[in-house]
Amino acid sequence: MIKSIIRFILIIFFLSLRQSFFNEQDKAGNDGVGSIMPKTSISKKPIKITKYKSAEKKIIKAKKLEKKGKYEKAEKLYNEALEDLYKVNKKYPFQAEILNYLGFANNKINKLEDAEIYYVMGLEINPNHLSMNEYLGKLYVSTNRIELARERLDVLKSCNCEEYRKLKIVIESN
Repeated sequence: MIKSIIRFILIIFFLSLRQSFFNEQDKAGNDGVGSIMPKTSISKKPIKITKYKSAEKKIIKAKKLEKKGKYEKAEKLYNEALEDLYKVNKKYPFQAEILNYLGFANNKINKLEDAEIYYVMGLEINPNHLSMNEYLGKLYVSTNRIELARERLDVLKSCNCEEYRKLKIVIESN
């Protein structure tokens, strides 16, 4: 119960920070997006941040290592990716892609509460983000919150995408 209250307070805190950040960006005449978002996100500008690219490569490599059963090496790479992502997030807060990777990497090293916070924050920015909806749905299944997972599935229902199919399989197999 206390963990749920703390999680709720953290989410509210980060959401209020997000709102004040975007209000300041609006006053400055800036859209608040920056130049780090990939073409699939809010901005059409490519990612130009070295630490972000480094983290992305580490996550891709870690996924491959997991498929080969090399879990310790994969976990090390996820932790290294998180170090980079925390730095990038500090400089460029409230970017959906960064929050997605923060959620994903935290999830992979079993920091589920942190992962959930980053996914929820990212979905506040981009509610239809396919990967985040899928990953958060899977996290909900793994923490026995099937109804919340079904809500993520409902968001993905009309996309006719792989993320919908993957999440649906996980929900149905539980």
